Amino acid sequence: MSNVVLQTNFENLKPFKQGKVRDIYDLGEHYLIVSTDRISAYDVIMDQGIPKKGEVLTRISKFWFEYTNDIIDNHLVSMDVNDFPEECQQHREILENRSMLVKKAELIKLECIVRGYITGSGWKDYKKTGQICGIDLPEGLQESQKFEEPIFTPSTKADIGEHDENISEEKAIEIIGKETYETVKNATMNIYKKCADYALTKGIILADTKLEFGYYNGGVILIDEILTPDSSRFWPKDKYAIGQGQESYDKQYVRDYLTSIDFNKQPPAPELPEEVINNTSQKYIDALYELTGEKI
Repeated sequence: MSNVVLQTNFENLKPFKQGKVRDIYDLGEHYLIVSTDRISAYDVIMDQGIPKKGEVLTRISKFWFEYTNDIIDNHLVSMDVNDFPEECQQHREILENRSMLVKKAELIKLECIVRGYITGSGWKDYKKTGQICGIDLPEGLQESQKFEEPIFTPSTKADIGEHDENISEEKAIEIIGKETYETVKNATMNIYKKCADYALTKGIILADTKLEFGYYNGGVILIDEILTPDSSRFWPKDKYAIGQGQESYDKQYVRDYLTSIDFNKQPPAPELPEEVINNTSQKYIDALYELTGEKI
């Protein structure tokens, strides 16, 4: 595949951190976040990239950051490379449309997950225990069924190579404190409700999503990414059917392939067929277009 960016190595910039998908550089006043075309599934980074993925993640995050900044401030400063410091300009070709200049926030170590529908690991937990993250749920729910009200189910923020772990509200409060917990929970729920309502007008069901927050200037702001196909489940509304798994615009397609070959969810990653790579790329591109009207 041409034009796939698997990693960056800007020798004149100071590396800060490499995540599963993003390379982060410390520019002094700000961080530079570069969204690569890497894809992870079950917390394992695949060896192959997904064309256009980094660009989709960045564009879709920008759209949602602007759409939700009335709920909570976020870390986005600019996506325009012209606004980036001089030392970034020689990397313009790579940075264009896949990078963000952001505020330097201190990470709050909690994955903030909101579920509007019962699916994924939540469905598995429910079948075993009748609960998700210690929350008792009604009997007789079917796969992909909508909850009467969305539920907040936090998880730990695992290091690369380790798995996030669903935790109870009590454990989450123990980790980050009650005041911060209430702040991030309320912001997560409000963002989900506002954006899920918007997505429905575009024919898309936002089944669930995962957000991250940080401390900045004495307050809490939204960081990382927001409502991308990496962090959310998007289902076509016209194909939604209760009692089964759903077609999706997100990386569930890759997870489904890995399940079909009995991947053990441990490195090394298996090779993805060209068809899976191309179809996944198209799903990301379709999600961007359906939600924002942007074409790439």
